[in-house]
Amino acid sequence: MAIIKNTEGLSTDEINDELRKGGRFVVFSYTISIIILTFRRGSDIYFVKSDESTFKYSWKYSLLTFFLGWWGFPFGPIFSIVSFYKNFTGGKDITQEVLNHVNAQA
Repeated sequence: MAIIKNTEGLSTDEINDELRKGGRFVVFSYTISIIILTFRRGSDIYFVKSDESTFKYSWKYSLLTFFLGWWGFPFGPIFSIVSFYKNFTGGKDITQEVLNHVNAQA
């Protein structure tokens, strides 16, 4: 399991309470291209509280994609657009996968 960011100082009960309110675990997408090679990757996992915007976490991955994602042919532009779409629509919600992993460890 990847690193989960934004949980520092929160107890398990506080995280569970936040999840009940609508908090979620999210991964953001970014694309890097080098001539004919294009890589689409996911960020670390971010815990986004119910009253937070995902933009405060996704902007840096979108900026990275903006500068480094377009240059590979033919997949650079395609993967860049997919990364922008995912990031601007809130990232990929992996809350259930994280909870399944935590429950399997218990």
